[in-house]
Amino acid sequence: MQTKYTYKQIWLIAYPILISLLMEQMIGMTDTAFLGRVGEVELGASAIAGVFYMVIFMVAFGFSIGAQILIARRNGERQYKEIGDLFYQGIYFQIGLAALMFLLSYCFSPLILKQIVSSEHIYEAAASYLHWRVFGAFFSFSAVIFRAFFLGTTQTKTLTLNSIVMVLSNVVFNYTLIFGQFGFPALGIAGAAIGSSLAELVSLVFFILHTRSRIDCRKYGLDHIPKFRMDVLKRMLNVSFWTMIQNFFSLSTWFLFFLYVEHLGERSLAVTNIIRNVSGILFMVLMAFASTCGSIVSNLIGAGNSDCVAGTIRQHVRIAYVFVLPLALLFALFPKLILGIYTDIPDLQDAAVHSLWVMCSTYLFLVPANVYFQAVSGTGNTRTALGLEMATLVIYTVYITYIILILQLDVAICWTSEMVYSGFILIFSRLYIKRGNWQGRKI
Repeated sequence: MQTKYTYKQIWLIAYPILISLLMEQMIGMTDTAFLGRVGEVELGASAIAGVFYMVIFMVAFGFSIGAQILIARRNGERQYKEIGDLFYQGIYFQIGLAALMFLLSYCFSPLILKQIVSSEHIYEAAASYLHWRVFGAFFSFSAVIFRAFFLGTTQTKTLTLNSIVMVLSNVVFNYTLIFGQFGFPALGIAGAAIGSSLAELVSLVFFILHTRSRIDCRKYGLDHIPKFRMDVLKRMLNVSFWTMIQNFFSLSTWFLFFLYVEHLGERSLAVTNIIRNVSGILFMVLMAFASTCGSIVSNLIGAGNSDCVAGTIRQHVRIAYVFVLPLALLFALFPKLILGIYTDIPDLQDAAVHSLWVMCSTYLFLVPANVYFQAVSGTGNTRTALGLEMATLVIYTVYITYIILILQLDVAICWTSEMVYSGFILIFSRLYIKRGNWQGRKI
């Protein structure tokens, strides 16, 4: 199969994304590691509240994926000036969306949690976390448009610098506010939420200052702020709307998984939160290459090199396996070493080992599944990507309902749901790349 990029070129684009995603994952690791030393209730509640917030955030992230696809296409076509309009219209939209999501969450999330969480202790801690966490929407929603710009133009080293700044800020804020250091009161789980929101503010400020000082703003049409243009936003929404819906439903079923596990008990929920964070390390490594693949596919199509897409996808699958599988094997061979990062409770560590083993094995399927799926989005046919995702999520939801709610199996077996999801999304995505009519699609 034809290819245009060497493995070295792919790595040079992907490694800053890899570092940035791992740094972002350390935000969740920091929260979990600190709260794992506060108590099991706080650890479990942060899982419920954290995924609830992620459902909100992923709507905005879905819009940014569409913006990234369009920016990458214009970059491939060398129509650099149009990128500025896409960037600013994206910022306008995200600010409005953040305000809407903040109001809805602030007013209704306590009522929703009250109805769906069975443990009163988990409910109270989760509501406390969300009360402060939703303030971060005003910062993170705009920051992902900067991320879309740097990914779409393949200037990914900036993402690494931003993530390092964000993680260091989060560690300081969490340590200070959770445990009450430097004269501040000990706020527990609320301190974790405030710290994460403040870290997102630091991230946005960094993006703004770096773009103004280090990027050729004139080249990309960023040197002047345009007025709101509905025609440009409509063009963006034609691509982004489907990724927004896709991300919302994808994270909603993930949230459903945590709700189901919560009904198995506080210990099972605490285990699941730990495994979620360990899995996040592997997933961020995988997504670095999957995101690179989506961006390169969009650039290739824009440059008229559609015949190189299939070979490029296979390159990304191979290089992702090289990085992900040895790491998964390391986690599986030394589970206590890894689990000890997140909690110092011996019984909780023992209870999580089998779930860790199952989770690690799922990456045999998750690697090619996510690379192919991101390639589908990179073709610009985000409506088809939504259809593939929805079909897979129906199967996934039926599976977790049966094994968790009806059979009430051990939490380790519940994690086999990731194999079911990845297996079907891989089949659907490969069929589309092989047979779909995407080569001449204009966006």
